[in-house]
Amino acid sequence: MAITGRTVVLVALGIIPVLLVPEVTTVLVWAAGVAVVVALDAVLAASVAAVQVERRTAGAVRRGERAESTLTLTNTGRRSLRGVVRDAWQPTAGADANRHRLRIGVEESQRVRTALRPRRRGDLYADRVTIRSYGPLGLAARQASQEVPGVIRVLPEFSSRRHLPSRLARLREMDGRTAVNVRGQGTEFDSLREYVVGDDVRAIDWRATARRQEVVVRTWRPERDRRVLLVLDLSRLSAARLGEAPRLDAGIEACLLMAALATKAGDRVDLIAVDDAVRARVRGTHGATVMPTTADALSQVTPALVEPDWARITQAVRDTLSQRALVVLITGLEAGAAESGLLPAVATIARDHQVIVASATDPDAAALLRARETSAEVFDAAAAERGDLERDALATRLRRTGAEVVERDPESLPPGVADTYLALKAAGRL
Repeated sequence: MAITGRTVVLVALGIIPVLLVPEVTTVLVWAAGVAVVVALDAVLAASVAAVQVERRTAGAVRRGERAESTLTLTNTGRRSLRGVVRDAWQPTAGADANRHRLRIGVEESQRVRTALRPRRRGDLYADRVTIRSYGPLGLAARQASQEVPGVIRVLPEFSSRRHLPSRLARLREMDGRTAVNVRGQGTEFDSLREYVVGDDVRAIDWRATARRQEVVVRTWRPERDRRVLLVLDLSRLSAARLGEAPRLDAGIEACLLMAALATKAGDRVDLIAVDDAVRARVRGTHGATVMPTTADALSQVTPALVEPDWARITQAVRDTLSQRALVVLITGLEAGAAESGLLPAVATIARDHQVIVASATDPDAAALLRARETSAEVFDAAAAERGDLERDALATRLRRTGAEVVERDPESLPPGVADTYLALKAAGRL
C-alpha cells in the first residue's frame, strides 16, 4: 500500500485539534480515524494484479532517432482503475517522460506510448512496468511491478549518408551513364566514340580509325562485380576519444558509407570486425540485404582494451577471400601500431590484394599545435608535433608496401575512404 500526498495533508490537519485539546485520547481517536479512512480507501482501490500488460516496440531504430514503446493495459478486475503507470527503460534509451495517467473501466483497455530517443548503439532492454491504483478518495494506493520484456536494437547513426549522393553521381559519370567528356579508365571495354581534345592518345583504336576514316577511341567502364572486404579494428586503438566520440564511431561510419557505395557500384561487400578475435562478420549478402545486415552487425560491436591481433586479422582475410579484392583496413595509426605487427600484416595482405589503410585523427591536435603561449602549451604542442611525425613515418612505410593510406578527422574519414575507392576503381586497380 502506498500513501499519497492527500494523506499527508489529512494528518497535518489533525495537528490543529490536537493543539486545541492536548489530550492523549484526542490524539488516539484522530490517528485511528485517519488509519481507518486510509485503509478503507486502499481496499476500495482497483486491484493492480488484475491488470494485464502487453508491450510492443519497434524492432530496430538508428541512434538519435525517435522510437516508441507501446503498452496495452487491460483491466480484468471488478473495479474501475484510476492511477499511474511507469514504463521503465535503461537510462541510455532516453525514456524521459515514462509516467502516464490511467483511467480504465472494467474489462476495458488503455494504450499508452513512451517516447524513446536512444543514445547508445546495441540492444536496450525494458525494465519493470509499475502500476499504481488510487482509491476513491486518493488517500492511498495499491502498487505493484511486473516484468514485461522488451528490447530495441539501436543501429549506427549513419550520418555519413549525406555524402552518398555526390559519390553516386561520380560513380555514374565513371560508368558513362551521364553525359561527360571524360570516362573512367576501368578495365572493361565499353564502346567506341569519336576522339575529342583531352582524350588519352593511348586509347585510340587504330583499326577502327582506319575503317571510319576518323580518329576513334576506346571507352572503358569501371570494373564491376569485384570483392570489397571491410576490416574494422576493435582493439584499444578504436577506444581513443576523438572529440565527442571514440575512434570506433568514425570507423563504423566509414564502413557503412563504403558498403552503400560499393553495393551501388555492383561490387560484393564483406565485413569483419576483430580485436583479438572475430566479433562480427557479414559474408555472402548482396543487393538490398547488404546495408541492413551490415548495420545490424555493427550495432553490437564495442571497443576492447586489448592489443590488436594482426596475425588473426591476416588469417581472417585469407579465410574470407579466395581471389584478388580490395581490403579496407580501418584502424588507428600510432607509433605503437608498427611494433605490434601492423606493417608485416599490411605487407602480407598487399601481396595478394589492393589495400586501403584508413585512420581517424584527433581533431583537437591542430589546436594543440597552434597554442604556445604557456610552457604547458609548448610541451603539448611538441608532443602533438612528434605524434604527427611518427604517424607520417608510419604512413610512408605503409605506402611502400603498396597500400593506400587515408588519414582524416572523424567527419572527413568516411568520404575520404569513399573517394579513394572511386579513384582505384577508375584507375582499374581493383
